[in-house]
Amino acid sequence: ADKETANLIRQVMPDDLVKYGMIPELVGRLPVITALDSLDADMLVRILQEPKNSMLKQYTKLFELDGVQLVFTPEALKAVAQLAVERKTGARGLRAIMEDTLAGIMYTIPSDPQAEKVIITPECVKDHAAPEIVRNPDKKPVKMQLPSKKNRNRRESAC
Repeated sequence: ADKETANLIRQVMPDDLVKYGMIPELVGRLPVITALDSLDADMLVRILQEPKNSMLKQYTKLFELDGVQLVFTPEALKAVAQLAVERKTGARGLRAIMEDTLAGIMYTIPSDPQAEKVIITPECVKDHAAPEIVRNPDKKPVKMQLPSKKNRNRRESAC
């Protein structure tokens, strides 16, 4: 039934929209009429990983700022995608699921100087289980570098 509906929607013409009840002035302003297919879990996993500024790369970079490697198992990525499919939120819902999964660890990991790697499993996504944290007792804390006072004065005087 869903495939039949999708095929019918693909064949919609401007006249059909007018017959449905839309005013011709509005239909005339629609340059292109198209139908979109819903994304499946595999496509959502690709959206999480592949774009240049993908969410996975963004979160990985945030953790790298604290000197910690963030790793999502392939099964965890599938769990994130599956949750978005179940909620019927599509690609837009991925960020909320990622935030929900990582919220706790994002705030606790900077205060753990020995944390070296955080591994997110499907249980972290589905059941909010604690992620696996690999610690290195020899790791030195990461110090954030602020611009020196000397450099800040130069920028101010250039204005």
